[in-house]
Amino acid sequence: MTTPSPIRLAVIGAGIMGSAHLREVSTMPEAKLAAVCDTDPARAEAFAAQYNVPAFTEVESLLGSGLADGVIIATPHYAHTPIAIKALHRGIHVLTEKPIAVHTRDARRMIEAYEDAREQHPGLQFAIMFQQRTYGFWRKVKEMIDSGELGRLVRATWIITDWFRSQAYYDNGGWRATWAGEGGGVLLNQCPHNLDLYQWFVGLPKRVTGSAALGKYHAIEVEDEVTAFFEYEDGMVGHFITSTAESPGTNRLEITGEGGKLLYEDGRLMFYRNRASMLDFIRTSSQGFAKVENWAVELPFQHHGQPGHRQLIENFVAAIQRGDPLIAPAVEGIRSLTLGNAIMLSSLLGQPVELPFDDDLYADKIEALARASRLREA
Repeated sequence: MTTPSPIRLAVIGAGIMGSAHLREVSTMPEAKLAAVCDTDPARAEAFAAQYNVPAFTEVESLLGSGLADGVIIATPHYAHTPIAIKALHRGIHVLTEKPIAVHTRDARRMIEAYEDAREQHPGLQFAIMFQQRTYGFWRKVKEMIDSGELGRLVRATWIITDWFRSQAYYDNGGWRATWAGEGGGVLLNQCPHNLDLYQWFVGLPKRVTGSAALGKYHAIEVEDEVTAFFEYEDGMVGHFITSTAESPGTNRLEITGEGGKLLYEDGRLMFYRNRASMLDFIRTSSQGFAKVENWAVELPFQHHGQPGHRQLIENFVAAIQRGDPLIAPAVEGIRSLTLGNAIMLSSLLGQPVELPFDDDLYADKIEALARASRLREA
């Protein structure tokens, strides 16, 4: 069997995540680091010298060079959309960092560009860096829900407040935590993985009520504390609570169904398994204070091993080479973005938001905030 040629990958954006991707790609046998692109010439040249690859400061020049089969986008959020669209139109495979975009209107533009490009390039791959989908405990949660072990779901609550950040963190870059630089705060910067996993586990609600405090604890423009309530078509409810101001913080996920409760906290995944359906028990028990018998079981799961980012890049390469299914197709990135955007829109409007909401309404509000932003030079 002929060994396929390594996939030539270029990294666009050589910041914290981009530099990590450069390191990973440079050591992959089925990939070849083809180039690095960054708007800072000194940074681009430094990494290019380190890895002995060409340096670019303009995306168009890189995409037109013919050096890359695919690109990994690790730029600030707003740049994901134009870069991905330009690359896809050229038939260049794209793996973008999260979030897919700042708002769903841009995400839809990216997905439409991908669908159009596939007509000319049927094997084109478009992925997003949701590496937490590879984590063993989250895969076990997904397996438990999809297998029907919990039965009908009634509640999903995620308290994810272990994102503590000092003011120095926000002051480190002039673009950080500004509407013009990032387009959002804790929902868009820290929580895309959690929002992706939340909808991956239990789907999108029909109604969202959100409260997002802007600069409550930090001197920033965007949200640093959020509380949201979700209502589902079948009566299930959900909660999402997050903050960058709590120390010590919490990472606690509870998903309750008629068959029991899943609980993830402190690296342990517990299943409180009901002996009978609690919903049936409510209707049939003759004892007013009786409770459903349950067993507490710590669920085993296979550790995800190597860093999740590397697994996503390897999967991206395998999809290009062999057509392997993507772990995190970028077209699914709009779902977590929908959830985060709906929370912010509800907070901005002061009322619940029905899904699907008006993409233009939210995009216009965020772009108005961006025009008034106090973006500083880094």
